[in-house]
Amino acid sequence: MQKSVRYNEGHALFLSAVARKEGTKRGYLSKKAAENSRWHEKFFALYQNILFYFENEQSARPAGIYLLEGCTCERAPAPKMSTTGKEALEKQHYFLIVFGHDGQKPLELRTEEESECDEWVEAIQQASYSDIIIEREVLMQKYIHLVQIVETEKVAANQLRTQLEDQDTEIERLKAEIIALNKTKERMRPYHVNHENEDPDIKKIKKVQSFMRGWLCRRKWKIIVQDYICSPHAESMRKRNQIVFNMVEAETEYVHQLYILVNCFLRPLRMAASSKKPPISHDDVSSIFLNSETIMFLHEIFHQGLKARIANWPTLVLADLFDILLPMLNIYQEFVRNHQYSLQVLANCKQNRDFDKLLKQYESNAACEGRMLETFLTYPMFQIPRYIITLHELLAHTPHEHVERKSLEFAKSKLEELSRLMHDEVSDTENIRKNLAIERMIVEGCDILLDTSQTFVRQGSLIQLPSVERGKLSKVRLGSLSLKKEGERQCFLFTKHFLVCTRSSGGKLHLLKQGGVLSLIDCTLIEEPDASDEESKVGGQVFGQLDFKLVVEPSDSPSFTVVLLAPSRQEKAAWTSDISQCIDNIRCNGLMTSVFEENSKVTVPHMIKSDVRLHKDDVDICFSKTLNSCKVPQIRYASVERLLERLTDLRFLSIDFLNTFLHTYRIFTTATVVMDKLADIYKKPFSSIPIRSLELFFATNQNNRGGEHINDKSPRLCRKFSSPPPLSIPSRTSSPVRTRKLSLHSPITSQVQSGENSRCSVSPASAFAIATAAAGHGTPPVFTNSERTCDKEFIIRRAATNRVLNVLRHWVSKHSQDFEMNGELKMSVICLLEEVLRDPDLLPQERKATANILRYNEQEDAQLRIEDILQMADCPKAECFESLSAMELAEQITLLDHIVFRSIPYEEFLGQGWMKVDKTERTPYIMKTSQHFNDMSNLVASQIMTHTDVGSRASSIEKWVAVADICRCLNNYNGVLEITSALNRSAIYRLKKTWAKVTATLHVCHTWECI
Repeated sequence: MQKSVRYNEGHALFLSAVARKEGTKRGYLSKKAAENSRWHEKFFALYQNILFYFENEQSARPAGIYLLEGCTCERAPAPKMSTTGKEALEKQHYFLIVFGHDGQKPLELRTEEESECDEWVEAIQQASYSDIIIEREVLMQKYIHLVQIVETEKVAANQLRTQLEDQDTEIERLKAEIIALNKTKERMRPYHVNHENEDPDIKKIKKVQSFMRGWLCRRKWKIIVQDYICSPHAESMRKRNQIVFNMVEAETEYVHQLYILVNCFLRPLRMAASSKKPPISHDDVSSIFLNSETIMFLHEIFHQGLKARIANWPTLVLADLFDILLPMLNIYQEFVRNHQYSLQVLANCKQNRDFDKLLKQYESNAACEGRMLETFLTYPMFQIPRYIITLHELLAHTPHEHVERKSLEFAKSKLEELSRLMHDEVSDTENIRKNLAIERMIVEGCDILLDTSQTFVRQGSLIQLPSVERGKLSKVRLGSLSLKKEGERQCFLFTKHFLVCTRSSGGKLHLLKQGGVLSLIDCTLIEEPDASDEESKVGGQVFGQLDFKLVVEPSDSPSFTVVLLAPSRQEKAAWTSDISQCIDNIRCNGLMTSVFEENSKVTVPHMIKSDVRLHKDDVDICFSKTLNSCKVPQIRYASVERLLERLTDLRFLSIDFLNTFLHTYRIFTTATVVMDKLADIYKKPFSSIPIRSLELFFATNQNNRGGEHINDKSPRLCRKFSSPPPLSIPSRTSSPVRTRKLSLHSPITSQVQSGENSRCSVSPASAFAIATAAAGHGTPPVFTNSERTCDKEFIIRRAATNRVLNVLRHWVSKHSQDFEMNGELKMSVICLLEEVLRDPDLLPQERKATANILRYNEQEDAQLRIEDILQMADCPKAECFESLSAMELAEQITLLDHIVFRSIPYEEFLGQGWMKVDKTERTPYIMKTSQHFNDMSNLVASQIMTHTDVGSRASSIEKWVAVADICRCLNNYNGVLEITSALNRSAIYRLKKTWAKVTATLHVCHTWECI
């Protein structure tokens, strides 16, 4: 038997007593019984959203309770009766209470008075908490609006109060001047004589003096006005007015563009979507033109306000217009977020011939001026940046004491914040759209691309070689692979996976059945073949050191190897660098996660989320809304200390931050400071993790050790050094083996599962050693020291060493010019690496990585430098121009330009230093590049002008044109411009007879114009 529903009957009786005395509505109503359909008169009392009814008005206990929340009340017609009871029914007025769920019959009530019936219906309809909440929200919005108005009025009142105080001060000053003038006049009154008795000559003299005083006064005012017209303040005001006029013109043009977008495209397409055979659906129209009409109405109002202010010129007050505009500009966020999708929907709709024909008809309208719909949809994307630029220019010519200065600065800050939000949203969705676009290209689909944390890195074409017959392949076989596209693969690199696809004739992609989706957590990258491997040595000679391989060791299937061949050394370096960075990123995150989650309740994500220094803005750092590859907010700007702290934070490794830091650190710090920080992290690794996370870590560590206290002066907290062990570093001619192992979970899992659910069967130190040991280096090292068991301090020291070596490896390999130009920095790196090699606790993988970095840093670069190239122009060799072929000249020019461009340091491209006054000191290598360009142009022009006859000059011009065309085929556009600049000089361009004989350059020149 089902139990009855229990409720607090005492409180219900209390509410019924309150309702009988203070109810919203009380009175007698006739209630229709559910059993026999008879009407019984009861006393009803409504209190809030509960309806009580009693037998009579004096009853102390209610006969029933109805909960009115979620019900509806409405008038009901009188039921049909016989003619005898018709007159009685006309005096009754009925209404129903319908409950919001099935299974309960409506409550039928009636009254004798119509007004009373209406009052009951209205009271029951308003007896709902949801209506009260909605009304409360409306009142809160009105309250917030009134508070804003009050704050605005307070600011205006303060300004008026300040003006009144200034005017009071001015009045007091004027009163003091009037009193002083009256006193002076009283003192001079005895000396006044009667003008009627004055001599006529005296009168003439005074008249001339009065005329001269007036002329001098007018001349003085004229000089003052002319000086003001020529003053910087007047020039600033003129520029400010011109900026305002230009803003009004730009706003007029923008409103006109929005008007064309709405009236020539949006509204006609809406009508077409409602036709009998619609070429487009209403949903597609809404997706393409999202918020376009609202944006047009908004800017029409803003434009009318601007024109009204221009009518009151020269008094230009614009701040209040921006105050009105700013709260409504949030609609741009949705428009920008939807922009890429709208263009995609439009492209899909164009596949329909009827829609494409109709759209071309709309675009042929004279108002469109030949512009396409995509052009009009792009105009709103640039409006917010245009406002920011306009306000920036307006503030540059607005004095600091101007009444609108603060309001304009506030508007500019709000627009910049909105622009940052829009930019961050576009950046977040761009990666998702890129992944979805790649997923749609793959016929079989790819579920890993639906993961929002999967970030696209790079894509390109590589050649896959059979791993079994790799040493037996010949150059002819390689040629056949390249020509027939048998081994060509379309590869995609993401932060966690590597995709290998084949491309069909229709352009669709197909994943390989084996090795199509490679998880980077299971991969080992081998960039160069081992010198001891004869097969690898033969393969390296065959393929010109362009191959690299990925050794995949999945936990649930046999291991295999994927051998890939890059088209050039630059492509190989780019692929291997990006793959190694992604592997290092996963390795660092997986290592710290396994270390801290092994015996601790504090997880790495919790440590990152609980550390407000990683996501909260402060005086020395500002974060962006965009997340980096480690799902941590990107840094917009920060102090040097905070940047170095982020670089050496062991909890995560952001590869994009590392690359950005190494490219730009020369602007805000020096290499010595960075090296000192790395050395400090290596020697004192516990300073790399924030204090709060360390406290949580050591607190958990103490609990796991059973209350054992950590000795602050323990020798394990400091590094111990001994004499350097014997190292056998290979010679420089041998190729190093660069491997990165990422199987963190495989060996640990196998040992833990065999230990009867014991988490202490494998120590973190052993787990770290197993995880970081490279494949093929023998058995993992065994740590005999009993204190090292479950020693997380040892793990942190190893992670700190790994971080220092990782930063140094990227620094030395990608920015070698820092060490070539700074011998002291190079020696400090060598000393630090030698100190690392002397560490007795160094793991084999760390020892090998340290030796590779040390060997790479000690290599001497014997390539040609830009200084040597510039000296060639001063000491040219006597070599006949006619004896050199056009191909040889183009190749040499391309080689020289390559050397010139690669010698430019990264920091010279920052800050547009080549446009400053001290450009020679700030960007010396860019200036040398310009000098090389001019030298090459002078060489071409002088070589043409050395010929005396017309035919020789024409032949020389044709040869240089051929050289330029070959440079274009070699992608050396700088060389093309060098030759083009020489041919466009007045000394060459005006040789009409010579150019009349040059006939082979018409097609080439047309190609250059197209470029």
